[in-house]
Amino acid sequence: MNYSEFMRQIKNNSPAGVYLIDGFQDYLSDKVKNSFIKLIPEDERSMNLSVFDMEETSLSNAIEDAVSMPFFGDKRLVMINHPYFLTGSKKKSKIDHDVDELIEYLQHPQESTIMVIFAAYDKLDSRKKITKQLKKLATTVSIGQPSERETKAIIKNEVAKSGCMIDDAAIDKLVELTSGDLTKMMNEIPKLTTYNYNTKRIESQSVVDLVPKSMEQNVFDLVNTVLDKQPTKSLEIYHQLVLESGNPIQINAVLIQQFRLLIQVMILKQHGFSQGNIASSLKVHPYRIKLALQSIRKFSYDELRLAYLGLVDIEREMKSSSRSAELLFELFIVNFMKKTA
Repeated sequence: MNYSEFMRQIKNNSPAGVYLIDGFQDYLSDKVKNSFIKLIPEDERSMNLSVFDMEETSLSNAIEDAVSMPFFGDKRLVMINHPYFLTGSKKKSKIDHDVDELIEYLQHPQESTIMVIFAAYDKLDSRKKITKQLKKLATTVSIGQPSERETKAIIKNEVAKSGCMIDDAAIDKLVELTSGDLTKMMNEIPKLTTYNYNTKRIESQSVVDLVPKSMEQNVFDLVNTVLDKQPTKSLEIYHQLVLESGNPIQINAVLIQQFRLLIQVMILKQHGFSQGNIASSLKVHPYRIKLALQSIRKFSYDELRLAYLGLVDIEREMKSSSRSAELLFELFIVNFMKKTA
């Protein structure tokens, strides 16, 4: 289920016995945690709410707590963080987890316990038995990449709490400027609602005036000016990015990621993938895929590949030569323009 479906379930006070919270999104993760905590009366939480970090505590301790009856209450809440044994990463840890204990618990969960496993990772290892069993027997809530529709619903709901409304055009602009980062969008809402306190309506111009562009959005603009063969504009945006971040290596890394994304999207599109399927396959926010699809209509695969390889060469030189990063980028622009003229 998605975040909205989960919130409806919790609002109806009908929680399941075991949850797997799949994905990482600060804002949604915090909302989910608070929703579970509210299920336990405040005066019972010290006895019936436990949080276990799998990087520091044995899984056995969490299972032992889960099978215990609640103290002077109806429900016990057990929250498990950093379950790295669900991923393919080989993490060095002194903790030896017996995942068979968790598998056994999933077969016969304690009725008075709500167990919540927060898997804040980009990807879980679906080949592992424990992962398969969790996805089969637990209620999975996906919070990694909310859809465009769900993102808009979450924003509207948050704005409404302040007695305001927000136009669809304003939401689109907010998504654009934050590169679809829900946490960043939520952080901007108090500012927008305060600014529009008198009108009680947030319009796109307010968003333009108050919300700064994310680095990812500035980089996206830079990518398009490079591909559009606008050297002056490209260098202007690049120098501004360096001025703001002071880290040309990071900027180059984000540029490489963006060109790689465009190439991946182009290939998947040619194989008949839809926007939603591409976003799901690449685990990238749907808005970024939407922008990528718009960009690749105007450019060829050879242009994207040439730019990508040129930036990879720059990264290598940034780390091995004494030439300035800005000079290397200027040379990249000159070479790219020559080869694509």
